[in-house]
Amino acid sequence: MIIETERLILRPWTQGDKKPFAAMNADPEVMRFFPSTVGEEQSNAAVDRAIQHQKDYSFCFWAAELKADGQFAGFIGLQHVPDALECAPAVEIGWRLARNTWGQGLAPEGARAALRYGFNVLKLDEIVSLAPKLNKPSLRVMEKIGMTTDAVDDFEHPLLSEDSPLRPCALYRIKR
Repeated sequence: MIIETERLILRPWTQGDKKPFAAMNADPEVMRFFPSTVGEEQSNAAVDRAIQHQKDYSFCFWAAELKADGQFAGFIGLQHVPDALECAPAVEIGWRLARNTWGQGLAPEGARAALRYGFNVLKLDEIVSLAPKLNKPSLRVMEKIGMTTDAVDDFEHPLLSEDSPLRPCALYRIKR
């Protein structure tokens, strides 16, 4: 399964993606809207989980690479929302891109392709996205791809400490 956009290839993960993914997850700027950076072991485990999710459901947060040079750019895709969140069960769209790819419109470009896959291939009725309210760049991407939010859906992330500034989250939705 490969999804191509004008400038991206969204594809299943390979073992070769682990090193650049770990480097991206160790970048404090990339991870500024997460509780901390992620070490190599945790990063590798995330790749393994994505590979398993792809096997189990035919979708995941896919590895994203630049068409122009094959450079690993991060991930963009779909996955099931963790059971601990109030909006579960649901499928969420998400992205995380390496800093050197920011500001080029790649997140909305790849996210639109992932939405098409979710609605046209998976036949999902709704896709959600969530982020800390402080994460204005991701919230802008959600709006650019046509997602909407309602304050009634906002929530406190149950896996974050009560004093975390990342705990207040916004939930966005889009219907087929």
